[in-house]
Amino acid sequence: MVFQSSALVIICGVPASPESSHACARGLAPELQVWPVLKDFVKGLQSPRPWNHSPTTYNLMHGPAASFSPFSRLVREFVAQNNTVQIKHVIQTLSQEFALSQHPHSRKGGLIGLAACSIALGKDSGLYLKELIEPVLTCFNDTDSRLRYYACEALYNIVKVARGAVLPHFNVLFDGLSKLAADPDPNVKSGSELLDRLLKDIVTESSKFDLVGFIPLLRERIYSNNQYARQFIISWILVLESVPDINLLDYLPEILDGLFQILGDNGKEIRKMCEVVLGEFLKEIKKNPSSVKFAEMANILVIHCQTTDDLIQLTAMCWMREFIQLAGRVMLPYSSGILTAVLPCLAYDDRKKMASGIKEVANVCNQSLMKLVTPEDDEPEEPKSVVPKQAEPNPSDSLAKQEGTASGVPDGSCDSSFGSGSNVFSPASTDRAPVTLHLDGIVQVLNCHLSDMAIGMMTRIAVLKWLYHLYIKTPRKMFRHTDSLFPILLQTLSDESDEVILKDLEVLAEIASSPAGQTDDPGPVDGPELRVSHSDLQVPTPGRTSLLSSPSKSAPVGWGLRALGKLLPQS
Repeated sequence: MVFQSSALVIICGVPASPESSHACARGLAPELQVWPVLKDFVKGLQSPRPWNHSPTTYNLMHGPAASFSPFSRLVREFVAQNNTVQIKHVIQTLSQEFALSQHPHSRKGGLIGLAACSIALGKDSGLYLKELIEPVLTCFNDTDSRLRYYACEALYNIVKVARGAVLPHFNVLFDGLSKLAADPDPNVKSGSELLDRLLKDIVTESSKFDLVGFIPLLRERIYSNNQYARQFIISWILVLESVPDINLLDYLPEILDGLFQILGDNGKEIRKMCEVVLGEFLKEIKKNPSSVKFAEMANILVIHCQTTDDLIQLTAMCWMREFIQLAGRVMLPYSSGILTAVLPCLAYDDRKKMASGIKEVANVCNQSLMKLVTPEDDEPEEPKSVVPKQAEPNPSDSLAKQEGTASGVPDGSCDSSFGSGSNVFSPASTDRAPVTLHLDGIVQVLNCHLSDMAIGMMTRIAVLKWLYHLYIKTPRKMFRHTDSLFPILLQTLSDESDEVILKDLEVLAEIASSPAGQTDDPGPVDGPELRVSHSDLQVPTPGRTSLLSSPSKSAPVGWGLRALGKLLPQS
């Protein structure tokens, strides 16, 4: 197949070389005809032109680009003839021989030529978008800022003509734009912003956006540390969230951790934008709680509730409060992790504004979570033939979880027990088993905080209230933990706070009067004739703290608690 006679004399206003005319006359292959003509065409584009203008279709119709009329007629003639072979050959030549050339002027001419070709193709440009876009995106990485600008201008024109047809290529466009958003050259950055707005308009007006295919790229890019890239990401999330046909809430677990990390950015504007995004998501969660994947986001909130950044911690704590109130018992399997995050906040200083707000919200979380524990949780679990598999942490989030835990877990003996990856934050799978209260993890957290002498008074009181509540609501299951709790409860009687001591006495009294440990014949524990009289149990006093450090391990706690119940005033 050879070019038609109408294209033999002039392409783009530049006379064809004699060699090309003779080649056409002899019926040579198309590639032998196109090369000298396009070579002359690129020479016609090498005259200087302003490059700091906004990239619009208008730019291609002035200056040296005014010579595009014959070239456009040529492409349109191929379109009219449905000559896809010649069209692809023109695009391939512009791409391989010019846009990807080693010479900067050739690259510039190739980029402008590709844009002009797209304009000439019109609605048919959608059939050749892959060939048109790929070389332009390659030039986004050019070391010459002017070439990056020309690439941005060319892609703007390609996208403007194709409109919705570019959506199947959205991921590669988004990837390229996310890099240009952080470009050091202000002209390139300005051009990329115009292209970005055009692409947003196309996505907003289209109903064919592939959100499923886009989420993995968004999840990857959201962890960028560059402030301009972060701003770019946040702006896109806002746009997608505003489109009625796009349900981004279904994929919130994929990006929530990244959003909280962006919330800690040093830039005030970025933090404010991220606050707006998180606020919009929370509003939607409140409107449609039935469609929210609470369980998949609980661990993320637990981690960010422990961060040292006040804004992140307050925001995560507010989300946790809403989750507990909206999801109810769905959050019970995560109780140990929630308590690890919430309890230390109860001792925050009220005189600091942000700390006071965190403390207030944490107190609501604590009270709401406590209300979820009911007497039904004391019912014996039915035997299961298949043991539910513990939820595994997402490998892609492991690093973020480690960083969050390392920065947010309170100092003291609790650090090693509740780090990232601990099964404290891994609830049983809800696919095969109903929501249940996992007392082992909760008691471990409470014991840990009560044992830490650096923990504030309000936290210690909250721990004792939890123990009292659990002994009231789940006496049979809690009685199994009495042996491990009893020594620290005795030691707490020497606390400096009278309020802590009184609450501790209430817990001990409840244990002593609990029917769970009272039987007609408790039987021997460590020996056939082991019995404990009232005199064996000694309530510590400030002058006898040595007795608290090593309580007798041979004394059966159940018998000792009965004696304690007779010695202590009933609440």
